[in-house]
Formats: sequence, C-alpha cells, structure tokens
Amino acid sequence: MTSVSAPHSAPLIVITGPTASGKTRRAVDLARAIDAEIISADSRQIYRGMDIGTGKDLAEYGDVPVHLIDIAPAGYKYNLFEYLRDYEIAAADIASRGKRAILCGGTGLYVESVLRGLRLPEVPANPALRDSLRGKSLDELTAILASMKSLHNTTDVDTAQRAIRAIEIQTYYLDHPEAAAQAEPHPLEDAVVIGVDVDRDTRRRRITERLHARLDEGMIDECRRLLDSGIAPDDLIYYGLEYKYLTLYLTGRLSLEAMTGELEIAIHQFAKRQMTWFRGMERRGFHIEWVPGNLPADEFTAECLRLIARS
Repeated sequence: MTSVSAPHSAPLIVITGPTASGKTRRAVDLARAIDAEIISADSRQIYRGMDIGTGKDLAEYGDVPVHLIDIAPAGYKYNLFEYLRDYEIAAADIASRGKRAILCGGTGLYVESVLRGLRLPEVPANPALRDSLRGKSLDELTAILASMKSLHNTTDVDTAQRAIRAIEIQTYYLDHPEAAAQAEPHPLEDAVVIGVDVDRDTRRRRITERLHARLDEGMIDECRRLLDSGIAPDDLIYYGLEYKYLTLYLTGRLSLEAMTGELEIAIHQFAKRQMTWFRGMERRGFHIEWVPGNLPADEFTAECLRLIARS
C-alpha cells in the first residue's frame, strides 16, 4: 500500500482494544500506510527489562518509530502524571517533523486521559499520610478512596500501594484546590478512535496460547533476572498479572501449576476489565469505531483509512 503523508495538524489516531487483540500489528500496518509514528499507551511496556511478560514484541515495529517504550527502569512506579507529560513531549516531537501520531495500547486510563486532554499537576509524596494508611486492607483503602472520588478507574485499587497513592493524590487536591483546577480536561477534537474487535472465544484462545508461548520463551527466567538484579519482590508484584504471579512462584508462595492456572485466569479477567473500560468510555461520550480483528491486514488498514478520511 502506498504511503500517504498526513498534514501537520491532523487529528490523533488511536488503535486500542483488549490484550491479545493484535492491536500492535494493526497500528504498525496503518503507520506504514500513512507515514506515522506510534506512541505506546501500555502502562507496563514503559519499563526496561520487562519484555516477554509485557509482550513488547519490539521486532513487530520494524522500521516504524515507537515512543514511550523502555523509558523507565523496572522497579520504578511510573504514574499518570508522568505519562501525560511524556506523551505531550512525544506528540510534539512527532508533529515537529510533520508526521502523524498513532496512539496504540490497551491501558484505558492512558488512552482516555489523552483523549480528554487531561493535564495533571505533580503530586509529591506524603510520608505522614502513607504511614497512617500502612497496614490497612485493600477493601479499607478502596472505601477511603471511594469517599473522596468516583472510582471510574479500577486500576487505582488493584493493589494497596496503588490505592494509597490514589488517596495521596486526592488528599493533595483537597488541600490544594488550585492544583485540582489545573486538572480540568480539555478534550481533543476530531480524534479517530479505532477498536480492534475480537470475539470473546477468540480472545480467550489467544490469551491461553500466548501465555504458554511466553512461558516457553523464558518469561520465568526474565522475572528471575529482575529479582536477581535487586528489585524487591513486592515491587514486581506491584505491576500485577505476569510479574505478580511469576514472583509469587519464584519466592515459593505458589507452585508452578498454581501459578500458571491463576495467571491465566487473571489475564482473562484483565481483558474483561479492559472491555468494561472501553464500554464505559463510550458511555462517557467517546466514540470508538470497532473494526473486526479477523479482517485480513490490507482490509483492516483500508477500513482504518476510510474512517480517518471521513473524520
């Protein structure tokens, strides 16, 4: 397919969908068709050394430039403020070269925050608050956070550490109303949001096949190397999914069989939560054009080009 140049001020294109939907390959094909660059919207591919478990598949990008992958060390707790800041830098860099940006990933919080034009002030750590919350259960922390804001974002309460950070942020906003005012959104106009639509049975089959392929590729050894490098087990558990269950196995808290079974269930549940998020986005006013994920590559790209031209 012939490459098509895009105007400097062209609206953002988003390719999203649940895990194992094949969205990266679709975004790469589209990027080649319109001479675009990709900005990742994956909250774990940010980290260096976490490759197999996060499914980076860097070779899949080929000659297409990709931004916001491998930008932080494993063990670090990257946050939404940093993502939005780094997204703006990447988007400005792409636009400065007259290229078009494709935001690709399944972290709904990142995708929706970009589309909302959200700008967040930096929130410093509050050691006294953290000390007062230490030891509380996840249910207790969730209740505290729910008393402070509506819990649209379930990733805030995936772990106690995340819930404490979310409470810390909300406390800061209450104490600094001028900072909260800065966080008012300014939605992007004319963004084209394309979802890769994969039926439930296909998605479940792909998740199972991909998990076992990654285990065969050395995902356990990857996690062992991260632990051996000095990263604390709790810091890997913080990332959830693969790194949580692999760490529980490597530290003797789960058998190999239990780890594999529980991890597979957790990934299926995660994909379901992703779809719940996307449906919630639609209810909140974001239009997602769902394109069948089983289309041949050229037909999928052609449909994306049609949707883009229509915008």
